[in-house]
Amino acid sequence: MASKLTLGECIVPLLDARRVPPLTFARTPEEAQLYLHDDRRLSMRRLALVLSIAGAVAACGGGGAGKGGSAGGGPAPAPDDMPAVTSTTGIYRGVGRLAAADPLPFVGNVAFAQGVGDTTFAILGLSLENRSLNFQREPSGFTARYRVDITLRPVTGAPVQVGREETVRVATQPETGRTDESVLFQQHFKLLPGPYNVIVNVRDMNAGVESRAEGDYMVPKLAPGTSSEPILAYQVQGRAKPADPLKLVINPRGVVSFGGDTLLAYIEGYAFPRRQTLPFEVRDGQDSLVYRDSLRFQGGRPIESQVIRIAPDSLVLGEMRLVVGSGATARRSTAIVSFTSQWLVTSYDQMLSLLRYFGPNPALDSLHRAAPADRARLWREFRKSSDPDPKTPQNEQLDEYFSRLATANAQIKDEGMPGWRTDRGEVFVVLGAPDEVTEQAPSTSSRVIRWVYYRYRLTLFFVDESSFGRFRLTSRSRADYERVVSRLRRGGGETADRE
Repeated sequence: MASKLTLGECIVPLLDARRVPPLTFARTPEEAQLYLHDDRRLSMRRLALVLSIAGAVAACGGGGAGKGGSAGGGPAPAPDDMPAVTSTTGIYRGVGRLAAADPLPFVGNVAFAQGVGDTTFAILGLSLENRSLNFQREPSGFTARYRVDITLRPVTGAPVQVGREETVRVATQPETGRTDESVLFQQHFKLLPGPYNVIVNVRDMNAGVESRAEGDYMVPKLAPGTSSEPILAYQVQGRAKPADPLKLVINPRGVVSFGGDTLLAYIEGYAFPRRQTLPFEVRDGQDSLVYRDSLRFQGGRPIESQVIRIAPDSLVLGEMRLVVGSGATARRSTAIVSFTSQWLVTSYDQMLSLLRYFGPNPALDSLHRAAPADRARLWREFRKSSDPDPKTPQNEQLDEYFSRLATANAQIKDEGMPGWRTDRGEVFVVLGAPDEVTEQAPSTSSRVIRWVYYRYRLTLFFVDESSFGRFRLTSRSRADYERVVSRLRRGGGETADRE
């Protein structure tokens, strides 16, 4: 199966000058501040996320080719198409990530490059979401504090231990609930080659909760004539020799959106004595070959850098394995192709179910009737037709939609079914958060929740007629809600803007 890959040699310049990770909160006019906690400041352009990077801790003395809900009655469990944190954690662990679930979910990975002498340079990166942290209001905005403790245990010798506390500051309350990858943490190490057990604890200093992840890693010996693994990254500057700093922002999750994002993989070749060609392959989760090409190195240089950009619009969903080289010297890394980079949605039917509230869209209607061979093309057309700003790499409208799905799931947990599948969840996803919420004292045995949207001059009533805790829109409120939605969609928006 063909796919779009661009292979190119970039030894010193910024490798990915065009790529800005889709990490900006779509409805906030100001870019999130970049934090660099490091003696070695990254001299790359600004990333739209919070980034914490620390210096190295010592553990030892070319070119290439290119509507939801059941009607009445007691609450019955309903299937949830929104991936749960526990299920996504298992998927991440299955592809070699450091992953932890509640109460403080995070995903991490470790990348390796050649160090000075006998050492290997290692970067441990963690990915967190703002909504996982407890923010406190301050005069200048909102602040969260977290601490990361890392232990690397070799088979022999003393463990390496590092602990750091970091601060995340945002300007507005909506930013505290971001459900995308909004905080990146990095720690550098100099390690001797060999097996290590890696333990990471992340603690929310405001809430007093923590999560832990553990994994085993083999630190490679990157000798002359070998290459690094394909390092999944957001930004990187190449280097000319091992003593030069590797200015790299790794992509800990390694998730790429089907038909949307471009995945960046960075590869270093070490001291090839002459021209050298290495095979490069992309394989799926069953190890079937999807794509094959070659990387060509000029030779005669301490380090040669390669960058591979993969547009996964024609790759299979799910696990995607990148392999450089062959035999015992082959280097591997694994990415995940998902319909959205925010959540692991790798089922076509699951994605269509999640988009049930998105609104009328001819391209989306075509997806429901599409034959398997046409799905990739029609998905690209849907993303293009729904993108409010084609100049940016992300689709802000889809990002906002999935953010609201996740928020509805997190906030509405008392109805015996997934929050986004409830009447309140539907209204939240389509209209955003209400301006006012009250629970009225029932005049009968039924509980009533009242939502007010001042900007739409809309008041909605949700009634628990069954006394099982399942709140349904009254018929009058349903008619008023659908009238507002119809008016908004005639105005050009599938979901209302969050204000």
